Amino acid sequence: MFRYIGRRLLIAIPTLFLVITAAFFMMRAAPGSPFDMDRKLSPEIEANVLAAYGMDKPLHEQYVNYLVGVVQGDLGPSLKYKDKTVLDILNENYPVSLKLGLSAIAIAAVVGVSLGVMAALRQNGLTDNLVMAVAILGVCIPTFVTAPLLVLGIASTLGWLPTAGWNDGAIANMILPVTVLALPQIAIISRLTRAGMIEVLHASYIRTARAKGLPEHRIVGKHALRAAILPLVSYLGPACAGLITGSLVVEKIFNLPGLGKFFVISALQRDYTVVMGMVIFYAALILILNLVADLLYAALDPRVKLA
Repeated sequence: MFRYIGRRLLIAIPTLFLVITAAFFMMRAAPGSPFDMDRKLSPEIEANVLAAYGMDKPLHEQYVNYLVGVVQGDLGPSLKYKDKTVLDILNENYPVSLKLGLSAIAIAAVVGVSLGVMAALRQNGLTDNLVMAVAILGVCIPTFVTAPLLVLGIASTLGWLPTAGWNDGAIANMILPVTVLALPQIAIISRLTRAGMIEVLHASYIRTARAKGLPEHRIVGKHALRAAILPLVSYLGPACAGLITGSLVVEKIFNLPGLGKFFVISALQRDYTVVMGMVIFYAALILILNLVADLLYAALDPRVKLA
């Protein structure tokens, strides 16, 4: 297993290199510069500012210097936020997205798997049809619709919860954004679980277990569910990465200081270093979570061997 992990980590290095290279040149190819939105600078001052950030050098030199900094763990200074480095911004804001994302994916996994199992055990029945109808709605209705509706109905009209704000991660402030993030994931997870359970419940070893007189709860919980959630394990890797890095819509509507909000603001302001830092963080997170998903897959399915 350790050889497998080491090999995957080695493969991740060229993958990250390609991501950094593509993001670097795409950002530089975009029109405008980090200083266009400020008041017009004189040519002398603009030249000094560009020299201070090393942006007066040829593009290939900037690229090499950036790679050297990344290898040394230096993602550079922010071009728009004074006296802050990219690592400072990541350290200050990732806990918000991490707390929201982990809460949402945990709730989505528990609720989605439960609904999927219920639907599969009552295939083509009323419960199955209701779960699938809710799942289709959850997939089709985007978060920029559900979020304002929940704010209007629960926060503004009824006054049960705050309309926005973080308040140091108070539970009341987290309920609505976590719900908005979890709803589409619940829909997807329930559909994946239902499909997996239906396939497994018709397998020969499940019929053998029933013929031996094993209780239904034991057949479902110990034998069927373990095999049925294998496709779900593969899905949860990138899903976790997406939720942990934040959602722009949710963070904008609820005014949350997470990574997603900073990513888009920095992209609009041409803050190259912050955008690059976010891209590297997101890519590394996906690679790590995909590795964790593969390890969990092998642990759940004894037929899979990690060589």
